[in-house]
Amino acid sequence: MNVNITLLITRIVFSLSMMTHGYPKLMNLLSGSPSFGNPIGIGEIPTLILAVLAEFVAPIFIIIGYRTKIFTLLPMVTMLVAAFVVHLDDPFKRKELALLYLVGFLIIFLMGPGKYSINKK
Repeated sequence: MNVNITLLITRIVFSLSMMTHGYPKLMNLLSGSPSFGNPIGIGEIPTLILAVLAEFVAPIFIIIGYRTKIFTLLPMVTMLVAAFVVHLDDPFKRKELALLYLVGFLIIFLMGPGKYSINKK
């Protein structure tokens, strides 16, 4: 039982925290004149859409425990890009948050959503 409660708390805390970064990106996307970085060369708007999916939409599904292993891949990839592409030459302090999110979502990916989820695994 403790593992399942821990997984629920981990899903909620990491996902809600990630959504605080995704919400401004969602508002940027809906603003009518969005602008965003293009660190992987696919264009500003596609990159922004992917960031919104990874940082706002996917965490909703992670919180409720629906297809958790699939949806954790989105923020994990985004945090890999943030840490090792966007902040590659920056000091560790600039990469630290992305790495913490990466590890948090990696734990969720490896452990699964737990008993208190829609998928109940």
